[in-house]
Amino acid sequence: MTTYHANHATAHAPPHILVMEDEESVARGLEMVLEEEGYDVDLAYTGAGALETFEKSSFDLVVADLRLPDSDGLEIIKIVKERKPETEVVVITGYSSVSSAVDAMKIGVADYLPKPFTESEIKVAIGNALSREKIASQEKAERSVEPAAENLIQKQEVLRVLERTNRDVEFARNLLEGDSTALRAYDLSWEARAAITSGDLNWLRKNVGRLTDEQMIFVNKRLQREAW
Repeated sequence: MTTYHANHATAHAPPHILVMEDEESVARGLEMVLEEEGYDVDLAYTGAGALETFEKSSFDLVVADLRLPDSDGLEIIKIVKERKPETEVVVITGYSSVSSAVDAMKIGVADYLPKPFTESEIKVAIGNALSREKIASQEKAERSVEPAAENLIQKQEVLRVLERTNRDVEFARNLLEGDSTALRAYDLSWEARAAITSGDLNWLRKNVGRLTDEQMIFVNKRLQREAW
């Protein structure tokens, strides 16, 4: 994670972040934490206010709550991504669910944090999101090696999770209920976490490969629950 301390801003403009959160105490808390990291932060307490602020300035990242007094946070995120696709988004929500996580992933958000989250978790999520563009702009030679290594790590971590679901009943039950916090102990990408919690068989086959009958037990349970 890249940390932008305040003194860094003297040489380069710090990343500009818009926090869209209707709870003032949460918004102000995030503002304090992020400004201490050296970020330039604006606040918006409604969806309409967020869009108005977004149009007036250039933002590197939006921290977006999903429940707002005047609109659906996901709809605001869609508008942001349509107007400026390069803007990264980190979702924060007190009403996390598998369906909203999957919808957010499809829109292209960088991360999805259920409330309550720790100061460290939000810093890491934002740092990782802001690093995505830098990583994407690295030279071809560097990029050709890193995805292969990252894909291997993701495959190994996904298999570890699936194997654990067969021996840890409580862990499996939490995942079936859509509680992705159980996956924080694993080095998983946002897409991998969403695929596991939603039972996205197409993603799993494409990125992990053919699964054994034992590894498929949890995936089948997840798909059966979605069918209900």
